[in-house]
Amino acid sequence: MSPLVILICIAIYFGILLLISKFTSKNADNDSYFVGNRQSSWILVSFGLIAESLSGVTYISVPGMVGTSHFSYLQLVFGYFLGYMAISYVLLPIYYNMQLTSIYEYLRNRFGIISQRTGSFFFLLSRLFGSAARLYLAAIVMQTFLFDPLGIPFSVAVTIIIALMLAYTYKGGIKTIVYTDILQASLLLLGAIITVIFIINDLDLSLSEAVASIYQSEYSNTFFWDYREANFFGKQFIGGMFIAIAMTGLDQNMMQKNLSCRSLKDAQKNINLFSIVVIFVNLLFLSLGVLLYLFIDQNGIAALAMTDELYPMLAFNHLGFWAALVFIIGLSAATFSSADSVLTALTTAFYIDFLQKDETKEDEHTLKRKRYIIHFFFAVLLLLVILGIRALNQKAIIDLVFLLAGYTYGPLLGLFFIGIFTKLQIRDKWVPIIAVVSPMVGHSLKTVLNQPALQQLVDTGSINLYNQWMYQLGQWISSVSGYPLDYKIGNELILINGIIMALGLMILSKKNTNGKSKIQNQETL
Repeated sequence: MSPLVILICIAIYFGILLLISKFTSKNADNDSYFVGNRQSSWILVSFGLIAESLSGVTYISVPGMVGTSHFSYLQLVFGYFLGYMAISYVLLPIYYNMQLTSIYEYLRNRFGIISQRTGSFFFLLSRLFGSAARLYLAAIVMQTFLFDPLGIPFSVAVTIIIALMLAYTYKGGIKTIVYTDILQASLLLLGAIITVIFIINDLDLSLSEAVASIYQSEYSNTFFWDYREANFFGKQFIGGMFIAIAMTGLDQNMMQKNLSCRSLKDAQKNINLFSIVVIFVNLLFLSLGVLLYLFIDQNGIAALAMTDELYPMLAFNHLGFWAALVFIIGLSAATFSSADSVLTALTTAFYIDFLQKDETKEDEHTLKRKRYIIHFFFAVLLLLVILGIRALNQKAIIDLVFLLAGYTYGPLLGLFFIGIFTKLQIRDKWVPIIAVVSPMVGHSLKTVLNQPALQQLVDTGSINLYNQWMYQLGQWISSVSGYPLDYKIGNELILINGIIMALGLMILSKKNTNGKSKIQNQETL
């Protein structure tokens, strides 16, 4: 496919986004930007959440990782369902009762302003790097098939992409994104479905034969029961549950859209529907992955070392013009859905949690101008992080996203748990220190438990001083206990870090002497 055709597709797509922005941002004010005037339709928000949950990670990484991980990712997705139920019936009632704009305002009311800013900072850190990783994945494919043939450097290409996102998000915010997400989700799903049809036709299979081939393939192995491995069902399921709670329920980006619904009941219907749809959507992309590998097996195409490259390579080089066109349309949707809403969420969190917008006496025009400056600042910061990721990418991006989540969302999980489920009054000034230390402890625990990996580093002579200490500690624990350490911490890392954070807060806290229950505390707040 020529770069000119790709460029035309992107231009048309961007033109539609601008039209949506123009329509939705008329007479937009701060309330429109932050919570869409709390008038969003729950069904639109639910469908739009698909775009955010998919992005370039699901669109490219999930099909590719089938070759190495099979359907084990589905174990994680099953855990999502319970996580979304916790969001619907525990977190959303709190957020709506308090009429929050930034969800970290809860922490200020419960513990103090330092806790609020700590929670918000960890969100800013996690979302900045997570969204940069997602956007990078889509941008690198565009670079290969569009910008490289045109002689445009990667840095310039990403700058163009982010500038386009700025053009349609800086004014309307959430009110605009609710509608652009619908377009993006539709194109993402359409791209996957049409690609499946192309591959089925190429393999000369009927729909029922294709389903049978997927089911009977070794790639469709779903459940894994070795508790020592990272893909063990228990680890994946529990990890998925808490990843959903943390990365959706404690994430300003995801919750900001839910808080734009007209009522708590609407927001709950939105999450409940999404919790079911997300299972089938991920099943679709995993099935696409199986078909991609069946295709290369039948056609004698060598598998790639980088699984993220499989889908784009086949779409552009082996599946024909129309498949490539569908892929680039879906990729365009993935590119913009990866980061457009996060710019709004980052702006909201910083604007409210750090500048304390609600406590200022400035007029609407001045506040709006400050909001524009912050929005632009985070766009530049996102660009810089993406350029950094380009040099460091050594594994599938989806692993990087969840690795970051495990370390940055864990402290949020522990902080909100103590706030909601205990009467403890924590020492506010100690929260940032505990939030930094807990992921460090979690990382050390993860390292020391995986002694075979450390042994390999020793054998190859590539072990650094930190890993050397962890190796020696593990050897000492093994000799004392009489049991060898061979446990790989997977996606349950987020829960482990959350527990460490909660324990730290408990140790450095004093019991709330007002005797109020959790519900009474929430009503007071």
